[in-house]
Amino acid sequence: MIPHPIHGRGAQSAAVPQRFGLSAREADGDWLDAQGGVDGPAPKLRTTVTEERARSILSFNRSPDIPFDRSINAYRGCEHGCVYCYARPSHAFHDLSPGLDFETKLFAKPDAARLLRAALAKPGYKPAPIAMGTNTDPYQPIEARYRLTRAVLEVCLETRHPVTITTKSVRVLRDLELLTQLARLNLTAVSISVTSLDPRLSGLLEPRASAPAKRLDALAQLAAAGVPAHVSVAPVIPAITDAYIEGILEAAAARGVQTASWIMLRLPHEVAPLFREWLGVHYPDRAGKVMAIVQSVRGGKDNDSRFCERMKPRGVWADVFRTRFRLACQRLGLNRDQPALDCTRFVRPEPGGQLRLF
Repeated sequence: MIPHPIHGRGAQSAAVPQRFGLSAREADGDWLDAQGGVDGPAPKLRTTVTEERARSILSFNRSPDIPFDRSINAYRGCEHGCVYCYARPSHAFHDLSPGLDFETKLFAKPDAARLLRAALAKPGYKPAPIAMGTNTDPYQPIEARYRLTRAVLEVCLETRHPVTITTKSVRVLRDLELLTQLARLNLTAVSISVTSLDPRLSGLLEPRASAPAKRLDALAQLAAAGVPAHVSVAPVIPAITDAYIEGILEAAAARGVQTASWIMLRLPHEVAPLFREWLGVHYPDRAGKVMAIVQSVRGGKDNDSRFCERMKPRGVWADVFRTRFRLACQRLGLNRDQPALDCTRFVRPEPGGQLRLF
């Protein structure tokens, strides 16, 4: 167990990945003494942002497990610091830690909107909903400075291209006027993930994301503005957050939300040891129980990464969560109507950046 929990961050260590043969980083005694003593607290971590000159912005996939085939991530890493985030291992490709580096050493792609316009201008491009928020939150704190998500939404509105958003931040409301215009054309839907109703628990799991009550209020404002608002109960963490399934759905339905989904906790690659470490720091009394249930729904392993299996937990506990979610949705009238976004309005931009007039 770590003697000094790192407040304001999800990961409790750097946890450098070993699957790429990188050496582990450890602070020696001299460095610790310089910071105030071996037993003293570590210095406050600072967030840094590196601007990345990407050559493309649209990522395509053929996964049978997810309902979209293309996505945009204008940022790499995420300051929200959700300890369970399945995207953490992607930071290892930069020789950075999926632990603290993922939430403190961020990357931004300033050319995101220009690159999207160029991709949409290609003669062979065929429109389908673009998903934002698949590998990093599009409304994490640095969006206030870079406004890359807003710029992408502006391109989508100009070209009449459908786009979906998944976030844990009320910063999404800063673009409410854009989202409202897109919604009037049936071009957008916004999903807000709510993990629990306990602000203290949320602060431990997702330290720099918006508090649960604020996320629910954001859902209400989106729904009131006519923007299709979706609540994602994700992830469900057994013996930690599963008690809130029905409460989250009830609170969302009361605020005008009409659709909902849930996702079982996934622990790919370095996320598993990071999560175990987090349990040891914050919930040592039930760490064994939590991991026993996690393994019971993943065939005895921490994670099952196989296509057609990774998003389908199995076993008694999975059936219990699935049934509870289904019955609550039926009782609350959720998921009765889930209209598809409109792909027929798309107007291809000219390669030089202008839209075709005729």
